[in-house]
Amino acid sequence: MLSEEQLETLMLDMESDHVERKAGKSSDKIRRAICAFANNLPRHNQPGIIFVGVTDDGKCANLPLTDQLLRELADMGSDGGILPFPVIEVQKRTLNGCEVAVIQVQPSDSPPVRYKGIVWVSIGPSRRRARPEEERRLAESRRSQDLPFDRQPAHGTSLNDLDLVLFERAYLPKAIAPQVLAENQRSLVQQLLSLHFLTTEGIPTKGAIIVLGKEPSWWIPGDYIQFRKVDGTKITDFTLNSKEISGPLPDLVNQLDDVLDANISTALDAVSGPTDKRQADYPIVALRQLAYNAILHRTYEGTNAPTRVTWYSDRVEINSPGGPYGRLNEANFGQPGVTDYRNLILAEAMRVFGIIQRFGMGIGLARDALRNNGNPPLEFEVRPETIIATIRPSLRKLNGNGK
Repeated sequence: MLSEEQLETLMLDMESDHVERKAGKSSDKIRRAICAFANNLPRHNQPGIIFVGVTDDGKCANLPLTDQLLRELADMGSDGGILPFPVIEVQKRTLNGCEVAVIQVQPSDSPPVRYKGIVWVSIGPSRRRARPEEERRLAESRRSQDLPFDRQPAHGTSLNDLDLVLFERAYLPKAIAPQVLAENQRSLVQQLLSLHFLTTEGIPTKGAIIVLGKEPSWWIPGDYIQFRKVDGTKITDFTLNSKEISGPLPDLVNQLDDVLDANISTALDAVSGPTDKRQADYPIVALRQLAYNAILHRTYEGTNAPTRVTWYSDRVEINSPGGPYGRLNEANFGQPGVTDYRNLILAEAMRVFGIIQRFGMGIGLARDALRNNGNPPLEFEVRPETIIATIRPSLRKLNGNGK
């Protein structure tokens, strides 16, 4: 929300294509204004402001601002009357001695936005239905602004939601050559912007939240890993232990590595005889590569489902929400050299942090590790909504068990 000084200036100034005043609480008129500001036809790329409880000349209308009225205003962004859902913020403020409700409307990433099926736009101080050519402009604007999920702004977040120490000490020195860092003397905000962790409006991207967020799952509900070890072969069998793994990307991966390593069983390889060779039921390289692939290639959009690692008594299943993306399909999934990326910032971050050494090699490395360890071939179940990788234990005879 803008500062008190900025809001007072706007409230007393003339109405424009991003400022409107309403003396009463007419739901229909306020929703039209929200719809118009969300469409942002003039492309100001700044929020629209609606002052409720203010007359046309900026004077106080003495409108009772009850808790119920504030809730009704806030619900206008999510009750389905305006679609796609606009991003709005409602606050009760005292401006120039007048108690008002301030509605801040963010420009939509997916115009045209409609109220009751009608596209409303702002032309100067007036609000009206969009003409066909204006709807076309809005649709073209949407297509030009279509961005990968992790390049989109994480509305509601700020720099305070990012681990900036992690960025400065761990990410930045690996992402930018030392001599370049020394020469350009960019500010922290400029560095974040140049690496696509901030939008030009200063809002952290969703990729920044996934990679550097202090609590990523607060903002992206599916951004965690659910680990579960099952005493049996069915999902309904008894849970031996479980863990939810979350945090910024490096912490997430480190915790995952520890959990995977702790659950691998090793024993003497009976085939080796007196050489006392240790044999793992699952090669850690394969488990890591497949889990990293699930984190990287999953969809984080439109789902609250986590990445799941389920450790049964006869297999390990790694479930990645979202089906194939881009060039990938059910027929070519897993083939060498066929890959695509729905999360470009996340892919770059995994490379910078050294989680992934070479793109497109994860499945091949996993298959090699399984073959060398004597495990059955890797299995994939590819569906439109999910991809499940199944790893089965080594076929070599083990003498005893335990790590």
